Amino acid sequence: MLGMLIGLLSGLLMSVQGVFNAEVTKQTSVWLSAGFVQLTALVVCAVAWIVTGREGNISAIPAVKPWYMLLGGVIGAFITYTVIVAINQLGPAKATMFIVASQLVFAYLISLFGLFGVEKAGFAWTRLLGLIVMIGGILLFKWDELFQNN
Repeated sequence: MLGMLIGLLSGLLMSVQGVFNAEVTKQTSVWLSAGFVQLTALVVCAVAWIVTGREGNISAIPAVKPWYMLLGGVIGAFITYTVIVAINQLGPAKATMFIVASQLVFAYLISLFGLFGVEKAGFAWTRLLGLIVMIGGILLFKWDELFQNN
């Protein structure tokens, strides 16, 4: 239950952050905004690490295997950039629909094929049906644009 609540909070925070970042971008630039987001995230993480007891050892970072797992920050910078651009071009609701749908599809594929060291999950028709329903929901949400404004 706690995991579900934290997941809901994460979605809320991501939506609000995306809107904030998009507004900062309008007043600065996309890469400046994304960089500021990453810099402030670094400061918050460093302070949280210190306040919570400095669990873990910084020297363990270079020893992480496989090495490509360390690309999370690089990916994070591009996530910030793409969220900003998507929200600026589509608006918060439509951008979030595409982002969440993409996350779900690719997370399912990662689980299904056991990519990146994740434990393989078996195929389930109900999960595939869930993805199809989500994509149908996006089409329904965009119905006016797709069919009525032509």
